[in-house]
Amino acid sequence: MPLTDITIRNAKPLPTMQKLSDGGGLQLWVTPAGGKIWKLAYRFDGAQKTLTLGPYPAITLSDARSKRDEAKTVLVSGNDPAQQKRLAVLVSREVRANTFAKVAADLLDKKRREGKAHATLGKREWLYSMANADLGERPIADITAAEVLHVLRKVEAKGLLETARRMRSAISEVFRHAIPHQIQFDPTAGLKGKLAAPVVKHRAAITDAKELGGLMRAIEGFNGQSVTVAALKCMALMFPRPGELRMAEWSEFDLAAGVWTIPAARTKMRREHRVPMPRQAIAIIEGLKPLTGHSAFVFPHIANPKRCMSENTLNAALRRMGYGQDDMTSHGFRAAASTLLNESGKFSPDAIERALAHQDADAVRRAYARGEHWQERVTMGQWWADHLDALRDGAKVIPLVRA
Repeated sequence: MPLTDITIRNAKPLPTMQKLSDGGGLQLWVTPAGGKIWKLAYRFDGAQKTLTLGPYPAITLSDARSKRDEAKTVLVSGNDPAQQKRLAVLVSREVRANTFAKVAADLLDKKRREGKAHATLGKREWLYSMANADLGERPIADITAAEVLHVLRKVEAKGLLETARRMRSAISEVFRHAIPHQIQFDPTAGLKGKLAAPVVKHRAAITDAKELGGLMRAIEGFNGQSVTVAALKCMALMFPRPGELRMAEWSEFDLAAGVWTIPAARTKMRREHRVPMPRQAIAIIEGLKPLTGHSAFVFPHIANPKRCMSENTLNAALRRMGYGQDDMTSHGFRAAASTLLNESGKFSPDAIERALAHQDADAVRRAYARGEHWQERVTMGQWWADHLDALRDGAKVIPLVRA
């Protein structure tokens, strides 16, 4: 006879376990201590089994019957409901254990194994730490787009628009790393366009030939550390990214061949970049041997030769020369070279872009344009160095002869 709520409430404990049947294998077990637990008796693969459905009254009679019917459906499909329940518990535990902080840490470890640059790893770690303040302990499968947006809005409210944009990208990467093992989709995909767009501010650069000549004269007469002066000259002559020059090691230079090979691990595009060295740059690097040859770095830190030059050194030198942060930066030498080389009309845009180690935005064109334009870049590098010398020395006066 089926159970009723009154029958269940009035059931009293006995010295031994009593089992009240509701039909279809559903039973209410009343313990000697007075506890009441729903169980389902069933057979699977010829063996008698029992599935615990939960305690009464937390699980009502109606709930227990629904759970019985669900278990019967599993049995009909040829599966063991008890085994499925155990698997569901394990999955639930795994989901709760895979917090945002854990997945982010796992992604960071993956990037380290892939050899990502220390600067890149440091920035990602910083962004993750800010996100962890709100999301770190949350199971990644439970985090909603609204939660992520709340985190980003807090950063945005501080006026850090670019940081908020980068954080959205970093958080999105964590979610994508969790697909398909912990989650099925990235909830941040719908947040594009929800944040205020930062105003793009280009790095200050001198792109006027006459003014660049004045800068080269200022560098020539700068009363600073000789290694700093050499670094500024090399920035102008070879226009690498500042970090690539600061971290340059002696082993990267083949002065006899006039080639500087920047390893892939230090380049922005993560591919080896060869730089043809003009005569002027070779002379500068050779001149540094007696000064910094004892260090692995060509441009070591002034106080610790085991470290490379500080990232603030070159910009600080420019400030001391009277060039403010809105006038010129160490990165500005790249813009100067790009502008004036293109304006000269002497060299192909592809050779100039390759010299700057830029990646073509067009993926199809990039796949076919794999050449380094090496010989043209050798010629261009020497022309640029000679042109800088001419700009530094000023225009030569040619006397006019009356006919």
